[in-house]
Amino acid sequence: NGAMQVAQRATSVTGLGAASGYFTLDRWNISTSSSAGRFTMTQTADGPSGFANCLKLDCTTADTSIAAAEFLLLQQRFEGQDLQQLKKGTSDAESVTVSFYVKANAAFDFVLELQDSDNNRNIHKVFATTTGWVRHEVTFPADVDDGSSPLDDDNASSLQLNFWLHAGATFAGGTLNTAWADKVNANRAVGIDSFYSSTDNEFFITGVQLEIGSQATNFEHRSFGEELA
Repeated sequence: NGAMQVAQRATSVTGLGAASGYFTLDRWNISTSSSAGRFTMTQTADGPSGFANCLKLDCTTADTSIAAAEFLLLQQRFEGQDLQQLKKGTSDAESVTVSFYVKANAAFDFVLELQDSDNNRNIHKVFATTTGWVRHEVTFPADVDDGSSPLDDDNASSLQLNFWLHAGATFAGGTLNTAWADKVNANRAVGIDSFYSSTDNEFFITGVQLEIGSQATNFEHRSFGEELA
């Protein structure tokens, strides 16, 4: 659902931020903890050329007193059985490229994280927003590791694509981890701005695509039926 076409639960939900879950667009999870900030999440008829829709977050309650354990992530989870071709944790492991279009009401720095839930490993990259649509292409190198951390071949969540939009010191108090390594919470969201800094804040995203290799290709548009399936 990278083009934000499918929203079976609802197209707009207000007052979000107190609990994690799936609220509007299919497969796009909100993961959050501890913050007093609140927002509205919508499927919005806006996008760069070729995209009819985007996912929009609109801050409705600011939180400028950031406690250590706070976080807000926009997240998609992938089952291990769909990822065996990555050959993760072996000498033949593949790199992964994530591309997406993003904009906001102002310039912000946020963090994109690829998290291996099976082996508690992750890697990160800072990305910036402007007031216009910008396409980002982020290549994460292969996680060759020591051969001991393949992804499980089952239907559980093995890999998570996380967009960090708000974080306290528990997650931002260290040094950003820009290479594959064992997960250290303090190194996951270092240097990011806060989506909750003002009720003026808006965050828009669409055209999200994850693919094998170091080259981003054009977005693979699918019919509504294909995405629904």
